Amino acid sequence: MTEGTGSDAGDLTAAEAGMWQAFRNGSVYDLSSGDAAVDDPHGGHPWGPGRTVRARIVAWLLLDGPPALAGRVSALKLVGVRITGTLELAGGTVTPYVELRGCRFDDEVRLPEARFTTVRLVDCSVPRLEAARVHTEGDLHLPRCRFQNGIRLTDAHIGTDLLLNQAVVYRDRGGRSMAADGMTVGQDLQAEMLESHGELSLRGAKVGVSLSLRGARLANPYARLALNAPQLTVERTLYLTPAGVGSPLLSGTTPARGTRIQRFECRGGVRLDDGRFGDAVDLERARFTFTDDQELSLRRVQTPELRFLGDKPQRGKVVLSGARVVNLVDRANSWPDAGNLHMGGFAYESLVPQGPFPLTRRLDWVAAATAEYAPEPYERLASVLRAAGEDEDAREVLLAKQRRRRETLPLAGKFWGVVQDWTVAYGYRPGRAAVWMAVLWAAGTLAFAHADHPPVNHDGHPSWSPALFTLDLLLPVIDLGQAGQWQLRGAWQWLAAAMILLGWILATTVAAGATRLLRRG
Repeated sequence: MTEGTGSDAGDLTAAEAGMWQAFRNGSVYDLSSGDAAVDDPHGGHPWGPGRTVRARIVAWLLLDGPPALAGRVSALKLVGVRITGTLELAGGTVTPYVELRGCRFDDEVRLPEARFTTVRLVDCSVPRLEAARVHTEGDLHLPRCRFQNGIRLTDAHIGTDLLLNQAVVYRDRGGRSMAADGMTVGQDLQAEMLESHGELSLRGAKVGVSLSLRGARLANPYARLALNAPQLTVERTLYLTPAGVGSPLLSGTTPARGTRIQRFECRGGVRLDDGRFGDAVDLERARFTFTDDQELSLRRVQTPELRFLGDKPQRGKVVLSGARVVNLVDRANSWPDAGNLHMGGFAYESLVPQGPFPLTRRLDWVAAATAEYAPEPYERLASVLRAAGEDEDAREVLLAKQRRRRETLPLAGKFWGVVQDWTVAYGYRPGRAAVWMAVLWAAGTLAFAHADHPPVNHDGHPSWSPALFTLDLLLPVIDLGQAGQWQLRGAWQWLAAAMILLGWILATTVAAGATRLLRRG
């Protein structure tokens, strides 16, 4: 081989010589047989020397290959090729375009700190991809590939898109299917219908547009977390939603009628703590299967919209402590049962329920999040309802807060709370207080009509009026000139004192209720 640039060029096998020439020509080098079963890179059919090349020859072409033929652009485009040995490109700069389809690697692919323009491995069998701090100006495509011992993309920089659609990734010795902590993706990270067996780690990763795990299936029976992505930043939306199976539709398009749908499913804990999402976190029809010590953790997440529309987890916890969202889009049957929901410090500005979500269920939702009484979730809900113009519902929420608080009081406090609830509903129904005032006025008028009432001053006193006398007792501050003009003795004295006390309580309650109404107006 006179075109070679090194002394080993003459050692090329026939398959390698063909690859060498195709590289210079920029053409596809296809060694597939045409039999789908035989050509399956993940199957058991052996591929002989006729379709086998050595990894060091591939590396030679990519790092220091021959010049392109006149009028051509050199590129490595392989189909149905078996690559033996470890493909070692660590620290190298690869200028040619790289695309391998349906290829089979016998050993791992090592790309740490290498630099590429665009790399595409499509439907390839790879024992392991080691690519920490790899840098691509364009895309890194790995769709339908299978990785027996995981992927490492720690601190990688992908210039445009990272594609992992329909890839199958098994865990490495550390238990991770993909370690991509600190990774930066310039545009989209698509991992639709991904199968991950182990921990998918995206700690501190940054995605320039959207991160799609539509139809993905994550499972980690070996440890607590199946998706470990604290401090994840996504400029647009995180999709944990369904995908259309077997549909040629583009990502994000509504599946055609009759298309089989594959949900996002996760068997193992999910950690998205301190994440920042520019548009939304979408959990439409997501299915989570947890053990009792696993959880969907959204602590301190910030996003304009949280679409909590998945299936209710039967076990484990959902934690929203400290999260801040603008729109909470949810369904009544998506939230876990009491004791498995934690919302301390969870702030949301509006509620957008999908389907029936009556106030009684919403109060159950708050109660489910507070194993012990805490006022903040009730006050947050009341504030959101009031901002939406639902004043009556807001009052019901605050009344429920007082009733829940009553459970924490000593016996005397509970008794007094029941009295306040039964008589004036803690002041949140001021009309009831006014009714009680009217009832007491009528009862007092009838009672005092039979009372012995000698005047305090025989020379000048107003005419006796049981109605005005009772009203003077019941109304604090206002002096109608009756209560101080007549002497009462015995039981009548005690009745007058009771009327004064009840008057203060009821009048204060009515005033407080009116103040709330005026303040909201």
